[in-house]
Amino acid sequence: MRIARFTTGGDPAYAFVEGDPGEEELVVLTGDPLFLPGAPTGERIPLAREDVRLLTPVIPRSKAVCAGRNYADHAAELGTLAESELPLLFLKPNTAVIGPDDPIVLPDYSSQVQLEAELAIVIGRVTKDVSPEAASAAVAGYTCANDVTARDLQRQENQWFRAKAFDTSLPLGPWIETELDTSDLAISSRVNGETRQKATTADMLWDVPTLVSMVSSVLTLLPGDVILTGTPAGISDILHGDRVEVEIEGIGTLMNPVVRR
Repeated sequence: MRIARFTTGGDPAYAFVEGDPGEEELVVLTGDPLFLPGAPTGERIPLAREDVRLLTPVIPRSKAVCAGRNYADHAAELGTLAESELPLLFLKPNTAVIGPDDPIVLPDYSSQVQLEAELAIVIGRVTKDVSPEAASAAVAGYTCANDVTARDLQRQENQWFRAKAFDTSLPLGPWIETELDTSDLAISSRVNGETRQKATTADMLWDVPTLVSMVSSVLTLLPGDVILTGTPAGISDILHGDRVEVEIEGIGTLMNPVVRR
């Protein structure tokens, strides 16, 4: 099941997404299915209708937790290969979140901003100290994420606040897929149609249940919180005027333009 958040010019609403690619319809719901039971209103809206705009499918209630060094090839390209270590965990604020087609605004203090295609886990219930075996019950679904990073700042500073937390640095979308086997999904990124990353979630050093368990052992996860599962090799610069896409098998494609203001 796909759950989208959208607007037609008024207040945001939620919908199930039905139909084949290019023929999708929004089955409008009465509420936010992550927090309250929602039921179809009977209204169906073609996704292609001109006034329909998809929004980020979730704004994390409190936090987005990100796992670094979860693909060995990416750790190697950064010179931090250490498969025996735990993943490096860090936070992004919910003010970093944007949705499909929203612009990634390059921060004026960085001269090298890069993309990072990632599978994002959306949490569906209050979760603390869950085991990997029970972790699936905590998950509402999955979406595409781009952990946009000011790489020059990341190299210069021990704390990644300025490198990772700036506004527009966390595109999410296009919707949440609730039924997905995450063990071996193709994941890729493109800049202006040119493939930059191409891998599979089978390459992750720590899988989805392990990450959910690991994060919940540190802090309490709330409904709507998001966990990013790391990025494969192939990170590359993004520049003003670029179009960046993150595609994950079974979910779809998240596209964002890049601007410098």
